[in-house]
Amino acid sequence: MNILGQVGIVFGICLLGELISAILPFTFPASIIGMLLLLLLLGTRTLKIEHIGAKADFLLQNMTFFFIPAGVGILEHVQLLRGRWWQLLVICFVTTILVFVASAGTVSAVLAFQRAKRRNRGSGGEEATP
Repeated sequence: MNILGQVGIVFGICLLGELISAILPFTFPASIIGMLLLLLLLGTRTLKIEHIGAKADFLLQNMTFFFIPAGVGILEHVQLLRGRWWQLLVICFVTTILVFVASAGTVSAVLAFQRAKRRNRGSGGEEATP
């Protein structure tokens, strides 16, 4: 699929997330709804990775550009943060540790799930895959 079609799919899912967010009777971020929709579509194999692979690779390779607006926003409010730099530093440190722990836990859980799946295949008479 060409890159323009892949961009259309990704933007279409984002638009659907925006519409669902507008309809909901409570506040919920449209970006999260869009990611959940994408996960659902990929999980049910309604959408295949080939349909959005090149676009996803492009976005991952250029991810640093998406942090520029946040950095500029921080620079615009440097006077506000000047007296509270240590609080920001503590928050960054604690959340970094939490992200490390959550990532390690997720990787461990996925590896355990994959090992259990391989063991079940091997014991059911089917040939286990490496």
